[in-house]
Amino acid sequence: MSNQVVPDFTLPSTNNKTFTLSTLRDKLLVIFFYPKDNTPGCTTEVQQFRDLYAEFKKSGCEVVGISRDNIKSHENFKNKFTLPFELLSDEDEIVCNLFGVMKQKMMYGKQVRGIERSTFILSSKGIVSKEWRGLKADGHAQEVLSFVQTQ
Repeated sequence: MSNQVVPDFTLPSTNNKTFTLSTLRDKLLVIFFYPKDNTPGCTTEVQQFRDLYAEFKKSGCEVVGISRDNIKSHENFKNKFTLPFELLSDEDEIVCNLFGVMKQKMMYGKQVRGIERSTFILSSKGIVSKEWRGLKADGHAQEVLSFVQTQ
């Protein structure tokens, strides 16, 4: 997806909002896809993005997380960990498929279809300037921030 313009999309968001990509075309945007609310790796990932969020904002960058969980689950997850950024619900996998993050994975010895933990940075023109796929949660937010600070 690198160097491609991401088509506009709209998803339900926490805080009783709707997120539309085109409303953020004037700034850098980090979109991180994660498998499931309240799981160990995903909790680590959102906490690290939370802890670095002020630095992302200082760099002129917004952050959003996307999973297939419903808004109620996202609201509980966001409140539990005091997340300052919005979580978007993609229950129909429309944006997940747009970014190609749906994969067959092994979970507890069974094949399951789920989100491959992935992060994308979109430029102010909506172009993917960097992507990470199949990553480990711990330490990833710092790696993303380091890249954003070079932009």
